[in-house]
Amino acid sequence: MKDQIRAFITAEMIRDAKYPLKDDEPLITGGLIDSFSLVELALFIEKTFGIHLDDVDLTAENMDTLGQIVAFVEAKQ
Repeated sequence: MKDQIRAFITAEMIRDAKYPLKDDEPLITGGLIDSFSLVELALFIEKTFGIHLDDVDLTAENMDTLGQIVAFVEAKQ
């Protein structure tokens, strides 16, 4: 799961598939992705992992790092 999400973020959002994204690197607060990208990421997660994310779930507290995203998705499954 982590590798799939990392690959999506680096290839589709950062637009650099070779970017060395760390598990604890801040995506939102670090300026790597914006709110529009967060929605795109949520749609990818919903489609890939078969879960539903509410708009209120799309926060920096839940989705700022790869580690947080994976933990959040696992909790929703």
